Amino acid sequence: MQARNLDDPVRQEERRSFAQKTGLPIEQIVPYDLLAGPPSLSQVRRFDAVMVGGSGDFYVSKRSLPEFDAQLELLAAVVETGFPMFASCFGFQVLVQALGGAIVHDPANVEVGTYELTLTAAGNEDPLLGLLPPTFSAQLGRKDRADRLPDGVVHLAFSERSPYQSFRIPGKPIWATQFHPELDLESNRLRFERYLKGYSRHMSETERDEARRRFRDSPHTDQLLPGFLDLVFG
Repeated sequence: MQARNLDDPVRQEERRSFAQKTGLPIEQIVPYDLLAGPPSLSQVRRFDAVMVGGSGDFYVSKRSLPEFDAQLELLAAVVETGFPMFASCFGFQVLVQALGGAIVHDPANVEVGTYELTLTAAGNEDPLLGLLPPTFSAQLGRKDRADRLPDGVVHLAFSERSPYQSFRIPGKPIWATQFHPELDLESNRLRFERYLKGYSRHMSETERDEARRRFRDSPHTDQLLPGFLDLVFG
């Protein structure tokens, strides 16, 4: 599921990134345009799993995605049925909102580049996030963040600037990360340059240069999407 404008080159880049990091042929990553409104639950269930990616010009905090409430209802229904789902960045945020948590716009604490994250005690024990070391590098690109997680989810990771970086739904094959396990140093740096106009409203030229120097490798998170598929499908 993608929330990106039709002329945004990241639409295709994102699909390739998910294919590369899952190890699946690109034909098995079937894009759905959320700007056309949410799919029905029956449409979702024609596939094996849902992956919700990032967004270009759309913010959960501003409710700017078309048919926003219907989008929330669809994701809540996916969770209710226990259908397999992995959500990253915007996907993490919209899932937080759909389940009763809170998302805030926080450009003062923007995270763009590669950051060090830390697993919670539950994260260390989690069958998926527990594949990672207790502290690890991850790719980020966000101005919104979770201010409160939904009740009943398991908090898995945090960073210095954001207290909530990952959660899972207990007893269901559903995980969400604020960071981007589908990206690496080069693809995240390219995405930053693609969206530089949006970041420039919140970052000085010096801060943008500092962000460019902040990109580095994040090899451990490469395990997450293949690990998700292994856990769900064996």
